Amino acid sequence: MTSAAVPEHPWLLPGALTAPTARVRRTPRDWFVDSLCFLAAVGWAVVAWGDSLSAEPALALNVGPSWLNEVDLLASLVLCGALWVRRRWPVGLALASLPLALFSVGSGVALLIVLFTVTLHRPFPVAAGMFGAHLLATPIHLRLRPEPAMSLWLIVGWTLLFLGAVLAWGMFVRARRQLVVSLRERAHRAEAEQQLRVTQARQLERTRIAREMHDVLAHRISLLSLHAGALEFRPDASPQEVARASGVIRDSAHAALRDLREVIGVLRAETGVAEGAEPERPQPTLVDVPTLIRESRAAGVRVSVVEEVADRAEVPPAVGRSAYRIVQEGLTNARKHAPGTVVDVRLAGGRGAGLTVEIRNPWPVGTAGQGAAGQGAAGPAAGSGAGIPGAGTGLVGVAERVGLAGGRLEHGRDAAGHFRLAAWLPWPA
Repeated sequence: MTSAAVPEHPWLLPGALTAPTARVRRTPRDWFVDSLCFLAAVGWAVVAWGDSLSAEPALALNVGPSWLNEVDLLASLVLCGALWVRRRWPVGLALASLPLALFSVGSGVALLIVLFTVTLHRPFPVAAGMFGAHLLATPIHLRLRPEPAMSLWLIVGWTLLFLGAVLAWGMFVRARRQLVVSLRERAHRAEAEQQLRVTQARQLERTRIAREMHDVLAHRISLLSLHAGALEFRPDASPQEVARASGVIRDSAHAALRDLREVIGVLRAETGVAEGAEPERPQPTLVDVPTLIRESRAAGVRVSVVEEVADRAEVPPAVGRSAYRIVQEGLTNARKHAPGTVVDVRLAGGRGAGLTVEIRNPWPVGTAGQGAAGQGAAGPAAGSGAGIPGAGTGLVGVAERVGLAGGRLEHGRDAAGHFRLAAWLPWPA
């Protein structure tokens, strides 16, 4: 589990650009910027105050009553101090400072900073309204503080230029910050989606491993049950036969434990193959079907094989692996539900025509037969395979495997009274 990271700048928080009274902690960068703004505003106020005391009125920035200069200085210093709270109340500070635009010269820089803050943190209509109100105060300002060295139109032009530049700059910075916020949100969303895809892929892989475990262990354990049942029903068997059956049971148990250990190791591994662990064995394909048949025959199952595949090595690995698991599931079900019968296995197909896998065995006598889910009812208590429990998911897993491969599956009782499991798998040309 990961904790939410704190943004480098408070304005990167969602809604920080539009929240009217959002309280965020001021960062070192904000302290630096606010200090520069405060010093610039105070510096301009001091310069304007010193210029108002000039002995030559023609060289002064603005002329007016002497008492207005003291009021201007005091109001400018108050506004400079209020700049420290402009981030929290930009519109309120802009409205409160509007009377200063009527007469104050020393608060000019502080007023521009306040208007820039409004543009940065509020929508354009609000910012445009504030700029318009301060622009309308220009004629009154010129009447109270006339400028003898400049014409009216020149003063209005410079005022429009400064206000327009501040408005444009604030809109640009706001748009850039919104773009950064949008990109960061997209990055977080993409990261979350990637984690979701990884989780889904891991879940699908674990489902695949569980399906493989079912197929492998069901085959191994059914062989164990078959040989153990043979020893149970043949207590008078010769020592050689008992030793041979015991050896097969031991080998099958070791193989089942090895397969289970490999599957558990893969499930425990979070990423990749653990250091020092053996690599995963190659998955069986159609080439390994004869070995599967020999194991079943060694366990006493009578298997008849008809193969009409030109070259098993040419079958794609995915198709061959699915065919192997289908044959394995068919033989396992036959040992469980129809022990002692002959199992017919047929493999046919070629490039472009697809691969057909068919397993057929007689329907168990005196039972309801094998169920559609592959569990079915156990056959008569003849042989050692009777009574082997089934999970009921064998053919469900086969159907899922065939569906993922883009093939077709048929299973059930045919016209001859046999249980038939037939699958067609695509084999590209």
